[in-house]
Amino acid sequence: MTITSRRRLLHGGLAASALLLLPATGRAELPLTPACDADGPATPRQTEGPFYTRDTPEKADFRADAEGEPLLLAGFVLDRRCRPVAQALVDLWHADAAGRYDNAGFRLRGHQITDAEGRFAFATIVPGAYPGRTLHYHVKVQAPGGPLLTTQLYFPDHPGNARDRLFDPALLMTLEQAGQERLGRFDFVVETG
Repeated sequence: MTITSRRRLLHGGLAASALLLLPATGRAELPLTPACDADGPATPRQTEGPFYTRDTPEKADFRADAEGEPLLLAGFVLDRRCRPVAQALVDLWHADAAGRYDNAGFRLRGHQITDAEGRFAFATIVPGAYPGRTLHYHVKVQAPGGPLLTTQLYFPDHPGNARDRLFDPALLMTLEQAGQERLGRFDFVVETG
């Protein structure tokens, strides 16, 4: 990651404002989702699905790609001892508001590298549901030198959760209002090697 792109991620745009809402990882009030400890599990794995595209661009703002309800998706990548994982890959992709994926390009697809505190943030939209699936984001996360985690994130209290056979309550985001923005929060606990 270049210094220019890192500054853009940390100091500019909507996704950077989400980073400012996240406290430093060592602060006691940080609610971890899911909780991490040396003996606890890492974030659960889930299927990649048929719509993954390799070699996504580095980007924090997906909103130019599609219209929909805005959401800032942010959180931390942590090891099993709750230490931040700097330079971790966070690769996100999801359907548009109508439940369609772009399988020809990189609309609503991109990745970031976590900062020194293990933080990431994407300015995106709420994805649409499609037959058989509830609202969800697809994510791949990898600590430097660690195994690749492929999983999905879900929206709390969505009526489609009960009908989705892949839904896992351990992968629910925390949703809250943060000023004028809706903030989706999830902290990934990963193996580091």
